[in-house]
Parts: sequence; structure tokens; C-alpha cells
Amino acid sequence: MKSTIQIHDKHFEVFIEKTIIEHRIIELASKINQDYQGKRPLFLAILNGSFMFAAELMKSVNLACEITFLRVSSYQATQSSGKVHKILGLLENIENRDVIVVEDIVDTGLTMVEIKQQLLAQNPASLSIITLFQKPEALKQPIDIQYIGFEIENKFVLGYGLDYDGLGRNLSDLYVLCE
Repeated sequence: MKSTIQIHDKHFEVFIEKTIIEHRIIELASKINQDYQGKRPLFLAILNGSFMFAAELMKSVNLACEITFLRVSSYQATQSSGKVHKILGLLENIENRDVIVVEDIVDTGLTMVEIKQQLLAQNPASLSIITLFQKPEALKQPIDIQYIGFEIENKFVLGYGLDYDGLGRNLSDLYVLCE
């Protein structure tokens, strides 16, 4: 029987264990090390969800590189507008830089498409996206993602940086909502 936990009013069970996640991150880092050999990429980690993924990824990236953390604003009052208004925290000049956006999960793809457009307007030398999780069934807009850790079903997940109303980000495994 799988281990279950309760967060707020919902129950979750282990979906992908920490050791499997960490092994896959090492594989992704190895591919980035090959693809960016001789370059100095700038990693842009999207907060809050990607913090655990970004930290684990950086442990296995053996390139000269930099990392910064960004937030995106897509809310008006308490409702998501579905449109990213502004990228918050990008102080670095990314013109002619090799940029890698680090995201925890891509589901609809709408936020990532907006982020990509805003970053491309700043003329980076290259722009790649790495996501730990992707929900292909949930995509509302196609987006080219160069590095995908896991393609998962369109179910609610938390842990490994992902939350449910603020809780669960610190869980080391990925959990799925029990049905």
C-alpha cells in the first residue's frame, strides 16, 4: 500500500519517489552539460515552485554558470488573468546570453509562453526551457520545451516544490491527489 498524507482537506499518495526524481535530474543536468559545453548559461528559476528542482539541478551542472530567481505576476486581485503582466526580479541583462528557464511544472503552457515572449524581447543568444514535470493533456498552447523530466497525467500533484494552498512544497516525493 502506498504512503498517504493529508494536506488541508485532501489526501495524497506518493506518485514519484525522491530517488527517481533525483536520478532524472542528474540525467537532465548531464544533457545540459553536453549542450552548453564551452558556454556560460544563465539559469532563470521561476519561484516559488522550482526552488527544489533548481537547487538539485545546480548540484549536477558542472559548467561555469549563473542562476537567478524570478517571480511572475499574473493576478488581478484574487483572480488569475491568464496573462503574465511582468517578470519580477530579473536584474541581469540577458542580451546575447544563453538563458535556461527552470520551471517546476508546465500544465496549460500559457504562463510559460508569456515568459518566453517577454524574455525573447530582450534578445538572448539562446533561450531554452527545462521543466521537471509536464502535463501534455493540459496544454492549451503549444510550447517547445527542450528538457522535460517527467510527462505526467493531468492530475493534481504536490511536493518537490509544488504546493496545495501553500503547504507541501517541502515534501521530498511527488504526491498525487487520491481519487
